[in-house]
Amino acid sequence: MLKNIGKFIFMIELGLKYKKIFKQTFFHPFITLKYGYQELSLQRGNYSNQVLDFLNIKVNLHGELPQEDRILYVINHRSLLDILVMENIFLRYHKNGTWIAKQELFEDPIYGKFFQYSGCISVDLENKRGLLNFFKTIKKIFSKVDDMNLYIFPEGERFKGEGIHTFQSGAQKIAKANKLKIVPVYIQGKNEEVFKNAPYDEPYTVDVYVGNIIDHENLEEKYLEFYNSIEKKSTNE
Repeated sequence: MLKNIGKFIFMIELGLKYKKIFKQTFFHPFITLKYGYQELSLQRGNYSNQVLDFLNIKVNLHGELPQEDRILYVINHRSLLDILVMENIFLRYHKNGTWIAKQELFEDPIYGKFFQYSGCISVDLENKRGLLNFFKTIKKIFSKVDDMNLYIFPEGERFKGEGIHTFQSGAQKIAKANKLKIVPVYIQGKNEEVFKNAPYDEPYTVDVYVGNIIDHENLEEKYLEFYNSIEKKSTNE
């Protein structure tokens, strides 16, 4: 109990510190959109690494991120750890990008402004007008930021079952509308439990697998092929 309380106190206090850092960039009147996203990407990575260090969690990457940009990274979603783990990887590769997040996260009284000021882009899939504004926002960003990338959980929410939950249609639509290539990413393990049991006395390693570039056609089917190949290999080992 005390370990969990200490963990959340640390994350909230650090989050408040970084919310101020994000806000300075988010509202800066004289920087370009490209530089703004680059700076926010850097600071999100710094925040994530400090949390992972506190939790004593290491990230083991299988494969490599492509050097090119203008890519939509589609990632399975199990835990609060997922964004931290991926930001660790994106920082290693100096990637400029941001997360697509549900509108309800921006309305959270504790974390809402943290998500907003850190550069995340909100989407309300149930609101036609909001959806239209979302696609306009994405189009504007890609017209001004040539090294931009997007990160999304295509399952739509944390999935606690086995395997991969059914994809929502958003990821495929975003990739098609903006002519983005897609990179599938799989974070292995029951990481809700990993987060619950942190921080660790000895380093705990989370394994992340990166697939080859694919296109948007039959996205869920291609992702499942990627996932099944990893699970088959892990079982044989």
